[in-house]
Amino acid sequence: MLTIFSQYSNMDLYVLKTEHFISSHFAEIQLGVTVLDIYVARQPILDTEQKVYAYELLYRSNEENTFSDIEGEQATSNVINSILQIGFEELSEGKPCFINFTEKLLELNIPDYLHPEMIVIEILETVNPTDQVIENCKRLKMQGFTIALDDFEMKSGNINFYKLLGLADIIKVDIRATPRDQQLKMMRLLKSYDLVFLAEKVETRAEYEQCLKDGYTYFQGYFFSKPVILSTSDVPIQKQNVFLIMHELSKQEPDFEYITTMIEADLSLSYKLLRLSNSSVIGPIYQIKSIKQAILFLGLKELKKWIYVLSYRETTNTSDPIGNEIIKLSFTRAKISELIALAIGKRNESSSYFLIGMLSLIDALLKKPLNQLLKSLPLEQDIRETLLGVNTPYSEIFELIIAVERADWNEIEYLCKKVGVGKQRLFQMYQDSMKWTNEIMKGSF
Repeated sequence: MLTIFSQYSNMDLYVLKTEHFISSHFAEIQLGVTVLDIYVARQPILDTEQKVYAYELLYRSNEENTFSDIEGEQATSNVINSILQIGFEELSEGKPCFINFTEKLLELNIPDYLHPEMIVIEILETVNPTDQVIENCKRLKMQGFTIALDDFEMKSGNINFYKLLGLADIIKVDIRATPRDQQLKMMRLLKSYDLVFLAEKVETRAEYEQCLKDGYTYFQGYFFSKPVILSTSDVPIQKQNVFLIMHELSKQEPDFEYITTMIEADLSLSYKLLRLSNSSVIGPIYQIKSIKQAILFLGLKELKKWIYVLSYRETTNTSDPIGNEIIKLSFTRAKISELIALAIGKRNESSSYFLIGMLSLIDALLKKPLNQLLKSLPLEQDIRETLLGVNTPYSEIFELIIAVERADWNEIEYLCKKVGVGKQRLFQMYQDSMKWTNEIMKGSF
């Protein structure tokens, strides 16, 4: 675990101190409270160039969705401990993590034992800015921490409120709960403070464009999953995958399973293979349930010709950070869908679940309506309808992974029971899927 943090000076000491601190203070947090299982999800926070600035870690116990302050404090402490064991690099890919802190956790000085580059301290709107809270925040600022105020609303009559504003770096605004005229008024009133604004719950591209125009610096939500039809786009292939497949195809007896795995690890190759399977050049249209089936249908001879054509024509586009984030999300959806299917005994359908996850954001990448894109792919009807939002035998698992992304804990609770998978196992699979995705994106698959 220590090697994960080798990029930071004195990080080994921070890790050891943090583990000791959290374990030694757990008794104080846990008094009278049942030990909770903790489940962590993450949401990207993007900057004005649509690059990932940070991730917010969202967590909940296995109890009801609403819980008391002491349970929230225990949850945050457990999350920090879990992150140290899993590794920040695995969960955040080297980006800062926004983590919620209650007044009690600030009093316990838990952030003091974390490196300022690791986290953004997100102070909940329920925290009362007492003199002690202000002193704690002053100390954290001196240590180099970034402080964000969650679900911010203007208040008056409390001098400590303005002191806290003077210590904050980021103001998070729920754009769905705060009318736009109030947002603009608030930004004008706070112009004299050294603050940047983060728009939460940005659900559409139009909302993103409006928030960008209004002066927001960071954006959190799902606007990148909804396409705006501007022009035809293409999904870049991963060059190393093409070269590895070409090498395998050059052998006298190519490894079919290896080729399938390599194509499944590349969203562009998968999509283009399905398109090719449905082209008039190939012949009659079949309903495809998996990438393996598409390769069998095409044949290795035709596949070799197709791969060679792509190797000459394609270039990888690394200048689209939001596109890369969508591809990562597509991979994660594909892998966790497959793992859930395997976990509940649906091995024969696992490749179909993988395909659904892989194609679930293809409209956002190609900037075309999903129903239009699916017409060009020879997909099995249930797969097609699942992607279009129609209820099918595949829908429950697909809806479960969406709930995990959104940290919709009530929906996760409900769907875990319907699907037949435990929450602890679900979040282990979520972690494994992110790790698998990171390996693919780094070309180390």
